[in-house]
Parts: sequence; C-alpha cells; structure tokens
Amino acid sequence: MKLFHVIEAQQFDLVTLHELFDATAAMESLAKQGGGTEYHTRIMATLFYEPSTRTRFSFEAAMHRLGGRVISTENAAEFSSVSKGETLEDTIRIINGYADVIVIRHYEVGAARRAAAVSRVPVINGGDGVGQHPTQALLDLYTIRKETGAIDGLKIAMVGDLAQGRTVRSLAYLLAKFKDIRLYFVAPPLLRMKEDILLHLREHGVEFVEEPDLNKVLPEVDVVYQTRIQKERFGDRVADYEECRGLYVINGASLKRMKQSAILMHPLPRVGEIAMEADSDPRAAYFRQAQNGLYVRMALLRRVLSNSTAE
Repeated sequence: MKLFHVIEAQQFDLVTLHELFDATAAMESLAKQGGGTEYHTRIMATLFYEPSTRTRFSFEAAMHRLGGRVISTENAAEFSSVSKGETLEDTIRIINGYADVIVIRHYEVGAARRAAAVSRVPVINGGDGVGQHPTQALLDLYTIRKETGAIDGLKIAMVGDLAQGRTVRSLAYLLAKFKDIRLYFVAPPLLRMKEDILLHLREHGVEFVEEPDLNKVLPEVDVVYQTRIQKERFGDRVADYEECRGLYVINGASLKRMKQSAILMHPLPRVGEIAMEADSDPRAAYFRQAQNGLYVRMALLRRVLSNSTAE
C-alpha cells in the first residue's frame, strides 16, 4: 500500500500495519543511537490550531531524529494569517511552497481532509476535532503489540469519553482489522460510543459490549484504555460535564481487579482519571506508550516522504 496523505485510521490495511511496525522497531534502534541524516534536505511543517504536547513534540522530534528540519506554529488560529481571515485551503497552498510534509491539528472534523484535497505534499492528520487521530491509533496499536506480544484475540476496554474521543474512534477502526477482538465500551450514557463506530464494528464482525460499570470489566480484559473526560468538548454544557467527570478513576483498588498480565494505557494528558499511585505498577504502560509515539512517527514520516515527489 502506497502511503501519501494520512487522514484516517481505516485507510491502513494489515500488511501496511505490520510493515510500519517492523519499521518502527528499526526507528527505535536508530533513535537510541542519536538518529540519522537521511532526510537532511527535507522540511516538515507542523500547523496546530489546537493545543498539543505529545503529538507536536513527537512529530518534531521524529523529523529531527531523521535528520530533517521543522517549521511550526503552536497556535495557528492566533499566530497565522487565519487571524486575518485566510482560508485553510489557502494556508495549505502557501505552506506547500515551504515544506515537504505537513502535520495538521484542527478543531474541525474533516479539516485534514480539506487540507489534503489541495496539497501536493503529504498531509498527516494530527487530530481533527472529535473526528480522528490516526497516528495516535497507530502508536496505541504498536504499544499493544509490543506489550502483549499479539493483537488477535485480545479483550480491550475503552473507558471514559467515547463519544467525543478521537483516539478511541481511530483505535476502534484499527482493531476491527484483527481477529477475535472483543471490545468493552465503558462510558456514561452521555458519552457512549457513537453509532457510526458501532455500525462499522458490526459490519466487520467485531464483538463488543457496552457496560457502564468499570469494576465488572476490569477482571475480564487484557488492555484497559483509559481516557479523560474532555471539558473543552462540552462547551457551555457545564452541567453535563459535571455529571460525567470523575466517574471512572483507576487507582490501587482498580489495579487489584485487573489481570496481572493486563496493561493500562492512556493517550494523555490525564486529569485525575488515573491516580499517581498507578505509575509504579509495571502494568502502567502510558508513559511507554507516549515514547512509542516518537518511533511510530519516525517510521510514518519515512514512509510518506519516500512516496512524495520531492524525494
């Protein structure tokens, strides 16, 4: 499969995923040796309209580790010509003249697709509103494979804000490609997984259960994928946010209910839904998960840059 734009998780097939993860292992070794110089003539632009730490920094670090260079703005809505009324499409056309690949994060669903439609260089979706976050899903899947040794046959709980969480949506699309997966969706009614994802899972024969009681699920699963209740997604619905926040917290008691072979993941940042006492538990994989983002994005950048006409 030729990769150019990276817009959504479902564009990846199994062969490409395995190839990418094999390349990721090689990039981990390269990064630990200080990186390479292969892409010293290439420039990546990071165009972020929403705040980010892990996605932006790991992409920029990945490009530097490959020997490339970076131009960026961390608040494009304020510190770019968007503040003067420039359209996203015109911004992308301009950046095409400066960079070989563009990583974009935007608050609107579909923004990455709009950018790709007018871009002659690869566009990578770094998160579009409550839509998708495909590179987060890739690093999540790589983490699961690396920590557990396999993906087929796993039982995975997704916990928290499933309605507005782009990370769980993207990960669900990727997991649907594997065999004998069973998903447990743990969320209050206001934040239950949306029907488009459930329909996709049904169409692909993926077994899933909606269960609001986390304690019932913890002893059953191999992976607990915890997410935060995203205050910024509620807007002026303060009462709804207050109703949902704090419902699911992983603490010492939760860890005792989990299998000894299970792992605990989180896309981060956390805001209280995983107690700090969990950090010392060897099953807590979320910081290793974040580190894996560097290696996955190195592999992904190499892949799209090798397919671009500037090579």
